[in-house]
Amino acid sequence: MFLFVQSFTRKDYVMSSSPVALVTGASSGIGKATTRRLLAEGYTVYAAARRVEQMRELERTGAIVLALDLTQDQALSLAVERIQRDHGGVDVLINNAGYGVYGPVESVTIDDARRQFEVNIFGLARLTQLILPGMRAKGAGKIINVSSMGGKVYMPLGAWYHATKHALEGWSDCLRLELAPFGIDVVIVEPGGVKTEFADAVSEGLRARTATGPYASLANAVLDSTAKAYAKASPPELIGHTIVKAVRAKRPRTRYVAGYMARPAVLVRRLVSDRMFDKLITTMTR
Repeated sequence: MFLFVQSFTRKDYVMSSSPVALVTGASSGIGKATTRRLLAEGYTVYAAARRVEQMRELERTGAIVLALDLTQDQALSLAVERIQRDHGGVDVLINNAGYGVYGPVESVTIDDARRQFEVNIFGLARLTQLILPGMRAKGAGKIINVSSMGGKVYMPLGAWYHATKHALEGWSDCLRLELAPFGIDVVIVEPGGVKTEFADAVSEGLRARTATGPYASLANAVLDSTAKAYAKASPPELIGHTIVKAVRAKRPRTRYVAGYMARPAVLVRRLVSDRMFDKLITTMTR
């Protein structure tokens, strides 16, 4: 796994006094919007993703681009070592990379489900593990975990994706308690509907898994509901703004909820019973 960086000299790196941020999933959507905002705020930003060519624009505006696959442990180690060597470590980690596997539990393969967890949870967790010693040594740091309103609510045919986001919520809560004595903040961001590639990728996978069979009618209803919601979705810049707000806060909240339908969905889930929420979701996906 290669690491692509801007052509700065070692001296340029070491003498940089701006805080250092690492943003995963920076090739599109929320990650790219967050990277732009952090650059504008004066941060030294490492933009990481598998699709390097889609980050060239960020590179031209000052980001240091890393080709990074969260499922490759060696690549994660090399990236963290590079940042430590060239800039003294990461001050702000934004765990944004992730994707959604949608389809009936019955038909999504365990291999596909396992990869969903490898990217959305285990890769994220491993990267965090590698960065934590440097943050503890400084006695400061911020870790922003981009979850989803899907970490609090649920939809049919999204079991594996929702499972990873529910897991991320609990994992982040435990991590927040563990790291508080070291001056490290852990923040969860729960976006709602956002205009990114996510919806298209979800729809493509769902169609492939349910073109025919017993779940076809449910899948069509979910696809229709998703398309309608996507038409009203928020721009990724809104979530980027929210993330940077949390980064800059002296005492950030534990959770930030932003984006289309996020606040009402999370509120309703908190207020109503499981059965009532089931009925609401069923009505939406008929």
